[in-house]
Amino acid sequence: MDKEQFIITQTAVGRSLLVTEIRLYLASELTPLWLATEDYLGRHNVAPPYWAFAWPGSEALARYITDNPSLVRGKRVLDFAAGCGLAGIAAARAGAAFVEAAEIDPLATEAIRLNAELNGVSLSVTEGDVVGRKGGWDVIFAGDICYEQKMAGLIVPWLQQQSECSIVLLADPGRKYRPDLSEQEIGQYIVPTSLELEDTKQRQVGLYAISNRSV
Repeated sequence: MDKEQFIITQTAVGRSLLVTEIRLYLASELTPLWLATEDYLGRHNVAPPYWAFAWPGSEALARYITDNPSLVRGKRVLDFAAGCGLAGIAAARAGAAFVEAAEIDPLATEAIRLNAELNGVSLSVTEGDVVGRKGGWDVIFAGDICYEQKMAGLIVPWLQQQSECSIVLLADPGRKYRPDLSEQEIGQYIVPTSLELEDTKQRQVGLYAISNRSV
């Protein structure tokens, strides 16, 4: 079974509760992937399917983009650690001139392509780590990247560096390793969540404008 077939057969077309304008291939209570155990995924050499869910950070970003299209209209956009590609798709729908969605998981990159096609938009999908690349984007979006200490320690300083020439927005639902960005908060969203993924039925997601000053 190839990647496209795997995604289509293991998920169902659904919508984020916060961004109903966009359709996505998602795991749900009715799909095989939702019911698959970690042992099953390991035996089939499948990484945890983060791409099969609309995570709170990406939902908040996509809502903000959809409600504020001038932020990306005519701009070059990076959807970093894009997951299912929700924020990137929102940017493309809002009139971005170019959208790059970056992910390290090959199944995620295929899911992003399928989700973009589902919504009639075109994205440039990059499979691999873009941390370390310099510039090239007008706007960068990053959601839910602070749940691991090592990841946050590498990515947040890189985003701060990028802010010298790009608008950088980080959305975070209170993950453990998010640095203190309270002075850079530009908004909040209450995002409905599933108890299968989170320990609460909703998350308060902060939206932060990253700068290259110390945080």
